Amino acid sequence: MDGTSVGSQYAEHVTEADLRLLTAVTGRTPGPEALPGVLAEPQVFEAIFGPGATPAGQAVLASPFLAFAVAVQRATADLATMGYVPERSLARQRVPVFDAPALRDFLGSADRRLFLTELLTSFTRVASGRYRVTVGGRSRTRRFSELDPIRLAGLLDAVPEDSRPGVYRRLGDVALFLSGVFPDYVANRMFGPVNVARLLRAAHVPTPDRERLAATPDLELLEHLGARWYRSALALAPVQTGRLAVVAEVADQFRQARRVLNHIADRYLIGPDNPWLAVPGP
Repeated sequence: MDGTSVGSQYAEHVTEADLRLLTAVTGRTPGPEALPGVLAEPQVFEAIFGPGATPAGQAVLASPFLAFAVAVQRATADLATMGYVPERSLARQRVPVFDAPALRDFLGSADRRLFLTELLTSFTRVASGRYRVTVGGRSRTRRFSELDPIRLAGLLDAVPEDSRPGVYRRLGDVALFLSGVFPDYVANRMFGPVNVARLLRAAHVPTPDRERLAATPDLELLEHLGARWYRSALALAPVQTGRLAVVAEVADQFRQARRVLNHIADRYLIGPDNPWLAVPGP
């Protein structure tokens, strides 16, 4: 990845408190190259996610990055022995889908595991704000939020051309995050025909395909749009880096990435005691 080992990429994110926690749990301070293996150790998982890991009223000792990295590594171990993975069909309902081999293959890449960890961490703090656009000769103020793909897509009309790859990349991220971590929210949200049309235009979906995609459920729509937004970021990027190569892999396996996040969220991240991620507001 850009000439830097995956272990070094992990080391850039972990905090001094994370290293103290890992040292206390494992009895050794891991160097960069050893970090991915240490994060997969069962005792590390138990220290962060096990019963009583975070007593009520006490601060969480691990950083969000460390917690998510451990959850992703745990999912890799889970899927190694699973024949099927539950899929959310309706709110609070699960049906078995026999796609565990494809999910194992996706997690078989250390770069893709790091990608998911960084994605989850990036949404612990969500950027929002205002920007100005000119419409019909008049200047207007619009709002955006990284958790609202409709408003975020509006930035494409306001930012300079060299900033568009970053907006497309973040649109892909939010599509994967929402559909992966909060599929019930997406399924119940109902974008509405006007907003669906805006999203399809923002993804440059060919006109003949728009009517068909407009009729698909929101979850499937986000899968399609997320992959297209990632590919738009790749196509417009001035330099093709190792990190973008991973984005290309995720674009090609967007459904697998979403399903892995479904598994991680259901097992480890969603619940009343989850201190890491909040359900998006209306």
